[in-house]
Amino acid sequence: MRRLLFFALLTAAISPLTGAQELATRRIAFGLQNPGFLAQAPGDDTRLFVFERRRGIRIVKNGVPNPGLFLDLSAELTTNEAGTCFAFHPDYQNNGRFFVLYMDLNQDTHLAEYQVSSDPEVADPSSRIQVLGPTAQPANIHNWDCVKFGPDGMMYVSMGDGVEVSNNVDNFAQDLSTNFGKILRLDIDSPAPYVPSDNPFVGQPGVDEHVWVYGLRQPWRFSFDPLNDDLYIGDVGALDWEEIDILPAGTAPGKNMGWRCLEGDACTNFTGSGCLSCNDPTYVAPVFTYPHTDGKCAIIGGEVYRGSEIPSLYGCYLYADFCAARFWSFKWDGTQITDHVEITAELIPDIGGPIDFPTTFAVDNAGEIYILSNAGGEIYKIVEEQCSTTNYCVSTLNSTGSAAVISANGSSSISSNDLILQVDDVLPNKVGIFFYGLNQIQLPFGDGFRCVGGSIYRLNPASLADASGTNQRSIDNTNPTQPMGQITAGSIWNFQYWYRDATAPGQFNLSDGLEVSFCR
Repeated sequence: MRRLLFFALLTAAISPLTGAQELATRRIAFGLQNPGFLAQAPGDDTRLFVFERRRGIRIVKNGVPNPGLFLDLSAELTTNEAGTCFAFHPDYQNNGRFFVLYMDLNQDTHLAEYQVSSDPEVADPSSRIQVLGPTAQPANIHNWDCVKFGPDGMMYVSMGDGVEVSNNVDNFAQDLSTNFGKILRLDIDSPAPYVPSDNPFVGQPGVDEHVWVYGLRQPWRFSFDPLNDDLYIGDVGALDWEEIDILPAGTAPGKNMGWRCLEGDACTNFTGSGCLSCNDPTYVAPVFTYPHTDGKCAIIGGEVYRGSEIPSLYGCYLYADFCAARFWSFKWDGTQITDHVEITAELIPDIGGPIDFPTTFAVDNAGEIYILSNAGGEIYKIVEEQCSTTNYCVSTLNSTGSAAVISANGSSSISSNDLILQVDDVLPNKVGIFFYGLNQIQLPFGDGFRCVGGSIYRLNPASLADASGTNQRSIDNTNPTQPMGQITAGSIWNFQYWYRDATAPGQFNLSDGLEVSFCR
């Protein structure tokens, strides 16, 4: 019965919508080695900290990774599957404490505390304190996943169940004596073993008192809604189903999410011990599930957007599928999912091509959302798509005493495909050519300045300005000058005009520059 209910919700949730948000992505860094997690330190809005799997934590500033690591764990980290993650203490600005979750070469998992050194670009490895572990993993799959501080100031740690699909005996997720298949809650500011007194299983014999939620398989990413503190969990399934769970703020702790007795909302017919009836009300049903069809295989749980740069995205939860490289968003009204739309096409980066192998979403101090990809070690920021033009750089006087100015008519919408470049106040009846590129510069060139840098693409052929000193050229987005010069939705290109100025010493001059942001 619950399965039929969720199919009904799904049908309603993903119906086509009008007025969906217009999104884009900007690649802000690349060349990282298997980036698996990203965060900003409290009070530090200028640096991004990125966990490179099998290496450690690297700082990225202004899109450029530091040459050295903030914390080098390369001698310890496993080369196999493991969720590496870290979290800064809420008072990091004053105490310099942060926490790292990783699996070592012996397949043991660790939650360790470190402190920054006197150099804010480097951590102090000698400050290491073991918080949890080392814990031997039962298998090299579904291991420790992530660590975050919650709105209550407590530390939350998600734990995979460490069980192979072929293992039909172990049911760690339902076993309260282990921390596998759980979300743990720690009071890291109290003495070891860091158990908050209000955890749900405190004082019960034979249990791990850190357990906050259980019955999970691979809660690869979880997050709290910054507005209302609701807890969102993206739990990776087994053979058939992926799921999203939401525990509203104020939900009593100790909830059982159902695995291995249920996968998503479907009964697994698990033959080992530890399961109740599949319809038992003890199990908390997911708010959304999807099957392993069309190449989908593993959910990447995301974040609720509460930033300010994209008003149309406000309140939306974003998630993805790792294998299918597809992205979706929805809103949760406290009872059901609404405004559920696929946003994969909108998130194709400005450099072209899809975001393959997304490993995680991340959020900065301002609430803006990022996507990390193992393909090329890239970091993308989700932005609002803009259709706009802006002049920049300078234009010098030509031999008639005028300064050429470039502008645009029509729209920079790719679907409209009606953008017309125009230049005014060039020499009448003289040859000129429009050209474009990705970079903005300002370097002396002829009798003017070249305002476009990097690879240059000409809009051939050259043409003559008319008798009034005006020239125009249409942009055909379906027919790029060169493949690398393809103009796509979400991309930003810079345009300029070169023209003959035969009576001037340099023999040619240029207009100012025009930045054009292209949208759908």
